This record gives sequence, structure tokens and C-alpha cells, in this order.
Amino acid sequence: MSVPKYTWSYSSLSLFQQCPRKYYRLRVVKDIVEPPQAHLDYGTAVHKAAEDYVCCAKPIPEKYAFIRPHLDVLIQLPGDKLCEYEMGLTKDFEPCGFKDPNVWFRGIADLLIINDTHARLIDYKTSKSSQYADVKQLELLALMTFKHFPKITRIKAGLVFLVASDLVKAEFDADLQDSSWQKWIPEIERLEKAYETDVWNAKPNFTCKKFCHVLDCEHNGKGAWR
Repeated sequence: MSVPKYTWSYSSLSLFQQCPRKYYRLRVVKDIVEPPQAHLDYGTAVHKAAEDYVCCAKPIPEKYAFIRPHLDVLIQLPGDKLCEYEMGLTKDFEPCGFKDPNVWFRGIADLLIINDTHARLIDYKTSKSSQYADVKQLELLALMTFKHFPKITRIKAGLVFLVASDLVKAEFDADLQDSSWQKWIPEIERLEKAYETDVWNAKPNFTCKKFCHVLDCEHNGKGAWR
């Protein structure tokens, strides 16, 4: 059985892990569109303000002025600054453009600083706490960076919590790429198997009761039929 062409990212794989059926409805058939959410709109606006300030020296809107001290520290770091840097990989783990016809995996680095054989990888967060910080996204972005910039041997990465004024660090070595990828392969294979078999089972999770918009699912807690 052939596998339909698909692409994935950290966020889409996370959605599939949470619930394959929800993934199917939102990302495959796309018959459900989640409504705008204030915290996501806020995060997008802050990311845009950070990008404009770091890469274009555009003044930060006054309501987001609290992010300036954090960004000033990043600006002072040596190296070329790449903002909202889009990267893609083919299924053979070769670097490609974000929108290339053969792209398989996509990722966007909020800020990538290239300094000879070393790099800094920054992901901005606007949540009010770093309690549930997850560096797995940083690992995937680092693995992509090693492919796109093969000269780089080491990456210092961080989740910069702009609201909580916190930093969660991680480091990645180019020599460990193969073993790092192996951790992701089983989940990627599960996603591919779902595409191959067209089986998307529901998986009860914390969003079912109040937050999931797949209202006709048997596990949904706010469906009109309940």
C-alpha cells in the first residue's frame, strides 16, 4: 500500500501523539477549523515584535516593551542573526527549502545565530511560567540546523520565556545527530502508518472534556449531542 505524500513538523507530530483522530480532522481532511484563541494571537504579535526588533531594528510597540531587555542580550551575542528562519528536510534527511516540492519535515527557528562552527538557537515563549518547558522542539530544530549548516559542530539552544523572564537551556552536538534522530523515528513511523492505512483512532486526553473542537467524537465533553 502506497503512502500519500505528507509533511510534518514538531507541532503536527505533537498533535498526532495527542490524538490521531483530532490530527486527521484538523490536518488531513481539514473539515474542522479551530477558532482564534487570544493567547495564540498574543504570542504571534510578540514574536513579530521580536523579529522586527532583532533583525530590522524596528522599535518595539510600547505594550511589548518588557521583551526589550531579553532581546538586547541576544543582539549582543556574536554571529549572524537569522530571524524566523525556515528550514526543510527531505525524507532522505537532506536539507531543502521550506516550500520545496520534496519537503518532508518543516521547522522554523525564531532566532538562529551562526558564529563559525557554533550556533545559538532561540525559541520565544509567551506563557507565564516555564514549569512545563519542553526542549524537544529545540532538539528537532537543532537537528535541522546541523543539516543546513554542516560546518556547525555545537549548538547552544534555549527557550526564552519573555513574560516569565526565564531561560531553559539545552545543548546539542553534531556528532550525536544519528542517535538523536533514532528517538524520533518510532513516532514518525506511527504517523506514516496512519497515512498508509488511513486509520485514525481517537485517543482520550486532557483536551477532550473542554478544549477539543472535534464535537462529534465519542470522547468529546462539550459536543452538542451530549
